[in-house]
Parts: sequence; structure tokens; C-alpha cells
Amino acid sequence: MEPAIPASTALENVKYEIRGQLAHRAYELEKRGYEIISLNIGNPGLFGFRTPETMRLAMIENLGQAEPYCHQKGIFPAREAVVMAQQDRGIQSVSVEEVFIGNGVSELIDLSLRALLNPGDEVLVPSPDYPLWSAAVTLNGGVVRYYDCAPENRFIPDVAAIEALVSPRTRAIVVINPNNPTGAVYDRETLAAMAELAERHQLVLLADEIYDRMVYDRAEFVPLATLAEEAVCLTFSGLSKVYRACGYRVGWCVFSGDLDRARDYIHGMELLSALRLCSNVPGQWAVQTALGGFQSIADLVQPGGRLYQSRQTVIDRVAASPNLSVHAPMGAMYAFIKLDDRYAGELDDHEFALQLLESRHVLVAPGSSFNTGYTDHFRITTLPDTDTLDVVFDRIDSLLEQYD
Repeated sequence: MEPAIPASTALENVKYEIRGQLAHRAYELEKRGYEIISLNIGNPGLFGFRTPETMRLAMIENLGQAEPYCHQKGIFPAREAVVMAQQDRGIQSVSVEEVFIGNGVSELIDLSLRALLNPGDEVLVPSPDYPLWSAAVTLNGGVVRYYDCAPENRFIPDVAAIEALVSPRTRAIVVINPNNPTGAVYDRETLAAMAELAERHQLVLLADEIYDRMVYDRAEFVPLATLAEEAVCLTFSGLSKVYRACGYRVGWCVFSGDLDRARDYIHGMELLSALRLCSNVPGQWAVQTALGGFQSIADLVQPGGRLYQSRQTVIDRVAASPNLSVHAPMGAMYAFIKLDDRYAGELDDHEFALQLLESRHVLVAPGSSFNTGYTDHFRITTLPDTDTLDVVFDRIDSLLEQYD
């Protein structure tokens, strides 16, 4: 027998459990005929949310122009629309030359870190994080240094603790706001302190703001770039979440702040963008319509809107359960739920998720998948309708009651 072909050792510290072993097991169960309620991924289209019709029409009407490669940074109308959206937020220094369109934010995270990092450079990443950030730092030769967003502080970071992690090798700070997986929305004071820290230590700010318009109740989303005029700031967003167009694979990255310091960095991004020729062209034709048209997300996140009501159902069901607790998510489309302390030492997050899948056919993401130092949380998406969420929590409670 010929020897097996080993995977690259670069993958040894890379994980993405959101689509890992539990998701593979769910797929096996589905092939055997079981109906799985999959709450591991925030994928609006799977839960009946539609991309706005105007965006679909814009893409269809321009298909004839979408057949050739476009500029490596993206088509001009899409980049111009992103500039105008940034200017509406008070970020005046941006031009189309500072905008990159990518195959989703995921590709742009990879390109931005590849253009920035030398082997051994450090990046400050929140814990819990969206694990693509940790993976992309590692795959591009960097070292992840986690700053704690503690549950007892409602998952808001402690800026003094972040600064204590800064070393001569630190190059950047990742800020995920509104946050995935916790649903935390950072206040202006915290964001201003993070921007000031970056300016003082000459660090790059990497602002993942893909859920920017998805906030609830009195939460205020503050674009980090509006507070970071003296630092180099990269803002990441896209069509996937707010515009319910995950499959279009359209994201953007915008450089702002001290652009003179960023020139070589921008040139590096241009080179890497050219090497992959361009991103998906048909989906780019939906950007101008999305950003300049009616913002239907506003109705969904207000009381009575589907996203708001589903989130409220999660909050209410957790409050009624003796087995669970949660900090009410103020943004995004997730809840980061804690198992009661009495399960400590008996049931960790992975075992809980596995049993919930095998016996109750509900798929969730263990909290430690998001690079936490604790194993008593799990993440669900709040996208299902309220009836489905009631079924989910009935099943969760019935499982946990077996341990009482």
C-alpha cells in the first residue's frame, strides 16, 4: 500500500469547528433520513430570508457585463457605492482607490493578513472570536494573542488588558463589532479607547463590521473608522448578512485613517488581489443597489420584525429555563448561551453539542470553538422562526433534565 499523503503542518493549529466534526455527523444523520435543525451557521437563506428583489434584478440586468474579468479591486460602481456609504458615516478621506471587493469578507481577511504579516508577527484577536480570524493569522505566519472579552463584562473588552498584550511584534488589533459569536455591541467609549491604543502603538485596526446594521433595542453601532483618524483602519463588510445574500460572495474592505502610512500595505493588497484576478463579478452589480436602496434590514430588527421577534424568543426561553443563561444579544444574529454551573465537570460544551445532535437532532456550535478558555457555552443562530426556536429549546431542556 502506498504511503498516505499528509496534510500541511501549517494546518495543525487551524480549526473551524462551525463546519467541523459535528457538522459532518449532522450530514451523516441527514443522509440516514433524520431532519436536523442546523443552528451552527448564520445563513439567512436557509431560514426563508430572501435577498431584496432589487438586488437580484440589478445582478440579472448586468449579466452581460459580468462575463469578463473586472479590475482586481472590483467594479467601479460597487467601489463608488462603498465610498459613498463610508462618507455618509463621516469618513471623508476614502476614495475608490482604498476599496477592495472580495469573494466575501473571508477572502479579504486572508488577503489583508497576508499583505501585512511577516513570520512571527502578532495579532491581537478577541476571545471569543470568529475563528476565521485566528485561522487566517496562523496560516499567514502570524501569532494570535487573545484578549479576553469576559462573560462577566457582557463580552465587552477591557482595553487596559489589551494594551498589556502589546509587544514589539504586535502589528494589528482585530475588532468584531457587532460581535460574532456573542451579539455584544461595543460602546463608543470602548471603541475610542481601542482606536487611541492603536494610534499610540502604531497598530493596524482590523474592524469586522459585517453586522453593522443589525442592532436591537437601544444599541448604537459606531463605525470604528470614525474614531481612528490617526491610525490605519481596515473596515470589512459585505452583502452576506444584512442583505441576506451569502451565496453572492461579495464583501469589501476599506482603508481609512493615516493613508500615507498605509501606502505600501495597500500596494501589497493590490498585488494579492491581482494574483487572484478578480472576485465574483455578477454579485458585485448588486452592491450599488444594496447600499443606495431601501434598507429592509431596519424593519427586521425592530419590534415586530422577524429577526427581533426570534431574538426575543431566545431571550425569553433562556430566561424561563433553569438550565441556561444568556446576555441578551444586542446585535448580529447569534446568542452565546451558558450552561448552568451545576453541569460543570459533568457536561462540557462539546459533549453537550454531540448529545443534542445525536439524541435531539439539533446542531449547535460549542462555545470553545470560538477560542475561549472555558467550555460551558454554546452558540446558536437566532435566524429560525419563533415556532422552530420553541422546538429547539424544548429539546435542549429535555436533554439537560436527564442530568438533574
